[in-house]
Amino acid sequence: MLGHSETSHVAPIIGYHRAPLSQKFGAPRQPNLVALISVIEMLAPYDTPAAFVGLEGFSHIWISWQFHHNYLYKANSINKLSQSNQSKKKEHTTTANEATFRPQVRPPRLGGNRKIGVFASRSMYRPSGLGLSVVKLERVEVAEGRVLLMISGADMIDGTPIIDIKPYVAYSDALISADSGFAASVPTLLTVTMTVQVRDQFVKIISDGQDYRDRNKTSDKNSSLTAIIYTYQTQLIEADIDYINTLIAQDPRPAYRREELNKPFVMRYKNVDVSFQMIGERQLQITNVSNIN
Repeated sequence: MLGHSETSHVAPIIGYHRAPLSQKFGAPRQPNLVALISVIEMLAPYDTPAAFVGLEGFSHIWISWQFHHNYLYKANSINKLSQSNQSKKKEHTTTANEATFRPQVRPPRLGGNRKIGVFASRSMYRPSGLGLSVVKLERVEVAEGRVLLMISGADMIDGTPIIDIKPYVAYSDALISADSGFAASVPTLLTVTMTVQVRDQFVKIISDGQDYRDRNKTSDKNSSLTAIIYTYQTQLIEADIDYINTLIAQDPRPAYRREELNKPFVMRYKNVDVSFQMIGERQLQITNVSNIN
């Protein structure tokens, strides 16, 4: 029987995703459904500009990343499994992922009530805990000698560990005749509205944020690298209202709760909590927005 060292692979974290969405709820379920701008902050020694020479010639890139918010990978879950396994004498060391392996999942696309094999899905609960996304490369930026990748269309949340980056090559990666199983078409968007009161709340939060930034122009937020990340991770601007509408139109609610009328849900975006609820068939309404700072 193979030992643990022969059945696993340790990959370095080369960077982190900096984005408006800090929680799983509200994040697009697939890449390129929402053209949300975000940033990949590279870590040393992988942040050297030399490592990205030639990448600007590609419009899209592949990102390998880790599902870091899954309970399977939290320290307390792993510790409990480790303690349990200490009493078991086996030639093969059981890892946390193996002990909690889910062979089947319930995709939201199928209504959340039909099971399929995990390897026939893009579920986040995978043995490797790894995600794979193709995103648009907006530009490669160098700030304070470090590389930042400006991307759009990511289905990753803030703080996501980045494992690898590769260029997207259209002639081999785009297979237009491929079958897509149960996900053959783009999901239909719901209609999203907001009250006048909510629009006023957005305007006030955006205005207050700008006033604060104007008063603190000498703060550390104005260093080149930090200011760029702050803009896409925290600073609420007018364009974010359209992004929020599009994210909610994807209907992030659990499949089993999609028939509930007038039941509030909250999506955290940058520095605000956005409340919304279903008000009619395929109609969602944003009912409140509050600053969390």
